[in-house]
Amino acid sequence: MNIDWAALGQVFGTTLAVTVGMVGLFTLGIVGTSRKVAQEGETGGTAVAGSGSSAAARAGGYVCFALCLAAVGYGIFLIVAG
Repeated sequence: MNIDWAALGQVFGTTLAVTVGMVGLFTLGIVGTSRKVAQEGETGGTAVAGSGSSAAARAGGYVCFALCLAAVGYGIFLIVAG
């Protein structure tokens, strides 16, 4: 039995990098979509300055989730096509 250690190392490194990247993207998605503008009692129901940044964070979170979904879809494609 002959093991190709270089190929095994490449698979390990790629798997580690993709796993850390996917977890990071998913975490950024959760953080981006869970931003709150302000507590309702703090502002008295008025608009909060800087609420545009909250909308941008939420949109960025959705982009992170879309990238995770695309990566999972690509992985399924590779499994089915191979």
